[in-house]
Amino acid sequence: MEDSSSPHAIVISGMYEDDLDNAEDVIYTGQGGHDLTGNKRQIRDQKLERGNLALKNCVEQCVPVRVVRGHECASSYCGKVYTYDGLYKVVQYWAEKGLSGFTVFKYRLRRLEGQPLLTTNQVQFSYGRVPQSVAEIRGLVCEDISGGQEDVPIPATNLVDDPPVAPSGYTYRKSLQIAKNVKLPTNVSGCNCKGTCVDPRTCACAKLNGSYFPYVNCHGGRLIEARAVVFECGPGCGCGPGCVNRTSQRGIKHRLEVFRTPKKGWAVRSWDFLPAGAPVCEYIGVLMRTEDTDHVCENNYIFDIDCLQTMRGLDGRERRLGDVSVPAINNFDGDDQKSESVPEFCIDAGSTGNIARFINHSCEPNLFVQCVLSSHHDVKLARVMLFAADNIPPMQELTYDYGYALDSVSGPDGKIIQMPCYCGAADCRKRLL
Repeated sequence: MEDSSSPHAIVISGMYEDDLDNAEDVIYTGQGGHDLTGNKRQIRDQKLERGNLALKNCVEQCVPVRVVRGHECASSYCGKVYTYDGLYKVVQYWAEKGLSGFTVFKYRLRRLEGQPLLTTNQVQFSYGRVPQSVAEIRGLVCEDISGGQEDVPIPATNLVDDPPVAPSGYTYRKSLQIAKNVKLPTNVSGCNCKGTCVDPRTCACAKLNGSYFPYVNCHGGRLIEARAVVFECGPGCGCGPGCVNRTSQRGIKHRLEVFRTPKKGWAVRSWDFLPAGAPVCEYIGVLMRTEDTDHVCENNYIFDIDCLQTMRGLDGRERRLGDVSVPAINNFDGDDQKSESVPEFCIDAGSTGNIARFINHSCEPNLFVQCVLSSHHDVKLARVMLFAADNIPPMQELTYDYGYALDSVSGPDGKIIQMPCYCGAADCRKRLL
């Protein structure tokens, strides 16, 4: 007889019509009562015995279960390939009438934190499990959150809430909205290249990057490395939109999805493979002065434009410099101690923004933040882009490090605000703030 303290194992392979699999959060149907023809239908009531009883005991004894998933695979001799997806806690169980009218036992499973990333999502993609049309999307609550603004529709799915809800409380927009008291610098003259920039020794924009192009013309353009700031060609340049030095300006080109999670609210994943250095999206919202957000409470969508602070390695930031144009830094008034430690400008995506507002924090992120200058050269008003930090398999959640220093955020009453982190990374700091 198996030791009651050792984890049981279950296999999720689509055999039961009442299963609801959302990877990290699963509604698992107990065993028994279905026919053997492969059509998944229940033909009799399930009983609280054998495996069903064992799962009930897991709830009461707080014993986790091992979860194995089966995926259809035409090249496999058994028609399936199986992945081990780690330990899950059985948080509750109940009995209900299933889709076919017979009693089934349901178990809510939640994946334990601090485990390696799920293999399942990658396998599902490899074997054609990414939806090919809107009709195939499970849990669809919105066909396109951008309302047609983006070149590629962004669906939203929700397999967590009952009843499922769509993202709300904001207005989608694909370009920055400028606050009334913010004045953007005038456009710089730019380079004299024609068609596309090819020679970094003669291109004025490449010279600002240290006489080289920060992008390679591969997979639609990829950033070679993270830098303090990237100078791109802009409206005053002679080159056209196809220039490699305009890579971040081409909008969203990958198939992205917003999906609901059990603990972290909304999240974002890509249906496409993202190569390292690929631009994912720009952080969009209202460009405003940081001092104007001091009275704002409960807004977790404010992104400080801290390009200058990153250059100087302030407040624990990973210092980035490289061959940065001296005039760009000289735009900063070094005598102003306050603006040296606190970014002067920020982007508020609380009430208006794009898909970037749904991307969650992780202590071990797969995206990184890159400040970009194109139309002007004021680092305090740089555009904020998110790039792939590594090769990212399809269906893996996209995350970046929000960069908060612990105990750095205070409420209106002056008390330190603490917020737990649910990123699930092996080296999670356990706190977001």
